[in-house]
Amino acid sequence: MRSESGFEATQPGLRTMRPGPGMGNGPRALRPGPRAPRKRLKVMGIGFCLACVFLIRAPDTARAVTHDVDITSVARVFLDQVDVNRYTLSIVDAQVPPILDPGQVIPSQCSPLPDDALETWVIRGFAFECDRDLTFDDILLLPWSLAGVVVLARWSDGTEASAYFRGNGAVVPVRLGELLAGAGSARRLAGRYFALGGEHILGGVDHLLFVLGLLLLVHGFWPLVKTVTAFTVAHSITLGAAVLGFIPVQSGPVEAAIALSIVLLAREIIMGHRGRSHLVHRRPWLVAFIFGLLHGLGFAGALGEIGLRSADVAPALLFFNLGVEAGQLVFVALLIAVYQGLREVIKTKVRLIDPVVGYALGAMAMFWFLERLPAVWGA
Repeated sequence: MRSESGFEATQPGLRTMRPGPGMGNGPRALRPGPRAPRKRLKVMGIGFCLACVFLIRAPDTARAVTHDVDITSVARVFLDQVDVNRYTLSIVDAQVPPILDPGQVIPSQCSPLPDDALETWVIRGFAFECDRDLTFDDILLLPWSLAGVVVLARWSDGTEASAYFRGNGAVVPVRLGELLAGAGSARRLAGRYFALGGEHILGGVDHLLFVLGLLLLVHGFWPLVKTVTAFTVAHSITLGAAVLGFIPVQSGPVEAAIALSIVLLAREIIMGHRGRSHLVHRRPWLVAFIFGLLHGLGFAGALGEIGLRSADVAPALLFFNLGVEAGQLVFVALLIAVYQGLREVIKTKVRLIDPVVGYALGAMAMFWFLERLPAVWGA
């Protein structure tokens, strides 16, 4: 049967062209070309493999460590009660400047002890003696311009406590009330690490831009829920594994790979706007899960080896992760509100800005990738 366009229908999905001058005598079947979605899935797969290569590429000159004060801006300190009214303060991290004037650190009723006053040798720290036991009101003022300090206190009665103390830009005040028994340290630890997680996600521009890119791929409420949940589950897995020491975190390769993940996501946003949708657009939760594993290592780089006593590691990790999720949900809710507001104001299809956002994301992420690439080889 011949159609108006000059083609003859043979089987559903196939058309044959009638022979014309110079075309021979037999009909030619117009076969469908190679599937573009499969090709683009290859690109995504290659990109993810490159990200993995950056993670495992560990040059001889690079250091694979789980805690780096230069990256986390968080130091670790031990406070030990070694005798009646006698204490030692030991600094764990070598990158932290030594304390040259202990008298400015300890409470007014305490005084530094000479190095030979105790049988215990204090590594990168000092010993001090007080007129009475340290109490809830006493404060240590650590002279560092760090984001914070984790202090592990070991008291003479065998009890231990640990807490995170935030710096103010000049010093880090350590309020001993949060390290003494009965001070509600579990509640304080939960609050501090919850706030730390929220601050990290809201201050991490690359993580937020990745979430923005995911939202541009999602259509509908339930796909959005599945996508955000997949990202949450994935980065929770690698965050926990890294903090507990199962995965060594190399900040340089991780940060470069995170930037590359945003580049790949930006490409999919642009392709989707051109009508070339495929598995990435139909299953955005899958992309969120795969690259969420990568972003979890980035979260772990900020948390580092947190240095708490073993009993506090699990709740600290839990509430840090909850803080990350809370910050992420706040960001998602804000983006949805902005989208709804724009739709009401300009009365047009807001998704016309998708390619603009996609190109902007891709350009920024490529700049970050090139900027972070030397760290992959330890340069």
